[in-house]
Amino acid sequence: MRTSTNGGVRRDEKVGTLVKDLAHDVSSLLRGEIALARAEMQQKGRAAGRGVGMLAAAAAFALVALGGSLAFVSLVLNGAMPAWLAVLLATAAYAAIAVALAVKGRAALQQTAPPTPEKAIQSLKEDIQWAKTHASSSSR
Repeated sequence: MRTSTNGGVRRDEKVGTLVKDLAHDVSSLLRGEIALARAEMQQKGRAAGRGVGMLAAAAAFALVALGGSLAFVSLVLNGAMPAWLAVLLATAAYAAIAVALAVKGRAALQQTAPPTPEKAIQSLKEDIQWAKTHASSSSR
């Protein structure tokens, strides 16, 4: 069987060999795309983890706000001001910290949404478009 090359394209080759090569190339391409998607999802997972951590810290500070304000009132401010004002000030301070952490945590979680591998999807779309372009130009 005679084979010649024309710009890297093999001519007069058995169809079975060409199909085998195509299957190998497609398999390699898909493995690369899956690796890209996996890496992208891991990166988004780490970012979501930071947001969840901030929300957990906000919850902890909210609990501290309750306990801390009661202790603060009973030990320090009992004689300096009315008890209701002492409870209000201590609770407001801890609540402000909890709200700030909750807002930051929520913003961090929203930046990671949607949890899809967007770069991998875009790359796969480009690969499909490239294949369509080359398939239509090869059939001419």
